[in-house]
Amino acid sequence: MKRRQMIAALGGAAAWPLAARAQQTAMPVIGFLSAGSLGPYAHAVAGFNRGLEFRWAEGHNERLPAFAADLVSRVSVIATQANVAIAAAKAQTTTIPIVFLTGGDPVRDGFVASFNRPGGNITGATWFSPDPMAKRLDLLHQIVPKAAVVAQLIDQNFEDSVRQIPLVEAAARALGLQLIVLGNRTPSDIHTAFTSLLQRGANALVVGPGALHFNQRGQIIALATDHAIPTIYPFREFALDGGLIGYGNRLQTAFQWAGVYVGRVLKGEKPSDLPVMQSTEFELVINVKTAKMLGIEIPPTLLALPTRSSNEAARSHHAPRRRRDVAARGAGAAARTSEAGWRADGIRRE
Repeated sequence: MKRRQMIAALGGAAAWPLAARAQQTAMPVIGFLSAGSLGPYAHAVAGFNRGLEFRWAEGHNERLPAFAADLVSRVSVIATQANVAIAAAKAQTTTIPIVFLTGGDPVRDGFVASFNRPGGNITGATWFSPDPMAKRLDLLHQIVPKAAVVAQLIDQNFEDSVRQIPLVEAAARALGLQLIVLGNRTPSDIHTAFTSLLQRGANALVVGPGALHFNQRGQIIALATDHAIPTIYPFREFALDGGLIGYGNRLQTAFQWAGVYVGRVLKGEKPSDLPVMQSTEFELVINVKTAKMLGIEIPPTLLALPTRSSNEAARSHHAPRRRRDVAARGAGAAARTSEAGWRADGIRRE
């Protein structure tokens, strides 16, 4: 996910105004707790040798409680991403502020009392939405309408994905598709899942969200490419890394909001007074180069849709470039984004 933007924002938060810092005995230290790995973000982290403490579980969730306990003894605020990391941090402290990032429902998961009034020492941002998984199936069906057997890859560590299985099954029935649901908990499970879907005749694949799938996206994309399986993924990053289609929330904004909230907490605001920000922005990214390699012709209706009532602003790959699209076009991808934005306090942000 867009950790680069969050890391940059956290670096800015650590260097908060001199007037405020003068009232402190020492520079505040920010902890960042993640279930993922440093990996491709090493160069982004290298510049922050003061004010930030990073802990990466690298997919080994059992390490998170010890990492969280260590951060509690060292930092002024903890920024954390993925439900397992949020839970680990929350279990260790009721006083040190926690700013989270999650794709789940933080109320249902027990992290906050409500979106508007989080309560306690925790707040953050979420891109939770109940319908994208079924929508991904519909988009994939539009692109490969002859695929009659579709596999759904579920990150079983992410409970919200598991809860949405009935919605995806209902969507598959409505489209007349046979759906094969395959669950993963570890990286090795992904190879097993691909072996199973191939043996069972799946000719298209929907990859659900979750930290495991995001952290292992290179592995998943490579397997889908090697076996020529048209696949839709939960975020744009997959398409930019060579996957066929990415559809989901724009994560960059979430990470930026988390950085802003960390800065506000360091300046004295209480997490309980900062409403949880919820994404209402979706985007579709299609990697045209991958589509050509798979022999797939993208329907013009997906490349250049008129604006819909859901505020999805459609744009073809021939449209004028905007800064946010440069990476997509460089990867041979056509991007379509929505502009519904974020909301807090029940107010829709346009």
